[in-house]
Amino acid sequence: MSGTPHEVVIDARAAGMRLDLFLARHLDSSSNSSAPSRAGIQRLIVAGQVTINGRRAKSSARLRLHDEVRMQSLPPQETSLRAEALPLKILFEDDDCLVVNKAPGMTVHPAGGRSSGTLVNALLHHCPSLEGIGGERRPGIVHRLDKDTSGAMIVAKNSFAMQRLAAQFKERSVNKEYLALVWGKMKSNAGVIDRPIGRHRSDRKRMSSVRFSSRSRDAVTEWRVDQVFPLIGDGQQTRWVSLLRLKPRTGRTHQIRVHLADLGHPLVGDRVYGHKKKAVLQRDLNPGCVMDFPRQVLHAEKLSINHPRTGKRMEICAPPPDDIRGLLRQLSEQSTA
Repeated sequence: MSGTPHEVVIDARAAGMRLDLFLARHLDSSSNSSAPSRAGIQRLIVAGQVTINGRRAKSSARLRLHDEVRMQSLPPQETSLRAEALPLKILFEDDDCLVVNKAPGMTVHPAGGRSSGTLVNALLHHCPSLEGIGGERRPGIVHRLDKDTSGAMIVAKNSFAMQRLAAQFKERSVNKEYLALVWGKMKSNAGVIDRPIGRHRSDRKRMSSVRFSSRSRDAVTEWRVDQVFPLIGDGQQTRWVSLLRLKPRTGRTHQIRVHLADLGHPLVGDRVYGHKKKAVLQRDLNPGCVMDFPRQVLHAEKLSINHPRTGKRMEICAPPPDDIRGLLRQLSEQSTA
């Protein structure tokens, strides 16, 4: 609806509805790719861009039969974000969305004084029309991965896709599968971690499923063991690392990292949640590919989601990056030597 007013005459089915609810349902049922989100509708109403019979209206206004509702878009906001020609590994793309295999070490969007080198900067160069989709600082971003986590991420290319994809994440109909290398041997071959997660009581930069503050949210992670690798220490004492496949049913901040660390099996390379485990192991293990790995070994390998326009189920696989593949190859070679 960019630049062109959207006008509709209220019929008997819509009479009596609140203005904001009517617009949300009316635009949600359309195929207009530039239709605003529900939050966007509220912003337009507050800004006086929505009128009933030519008069500025409130969100709570009740519609009457034959009312004429007119909605005009806001002029595009200038953004300080810069498009940058950064490498992108695109796994899927059409007019509505794209899926990238996010590289490790790449922050998803600008924050905390960082305004360049992010996935958003790269996306704006690849697809300039993303600007203004969803939010000024996070255009097109529906979900996130930690900076040092690699793997599949879906990005919306228009407002219609943004709404449809965000709804699927909210409804938990999106399936994700991760690869993770953790310290130790699990007690069984598969299991479910069902522990709420909240901000850590004493360290506000961390999350916890054990020592959280009064506010927490439910968090559930399924896991199964894929492979176990032995590590031989100085005193010929065997230590172990395990390759897991995980399916988070919820999407809390640092969920997989927190759940595994609090279970006693932190991710290899996790500098935030695995530092205590590494300090203990340094006494027994020689420096090597596992001890010196520079980031958490966590990769979003599969993403299953309905296409925002067609509704067709898509399953997209993201090959692990070179550093993880190299690490697993070395572990396999050591275990068979």
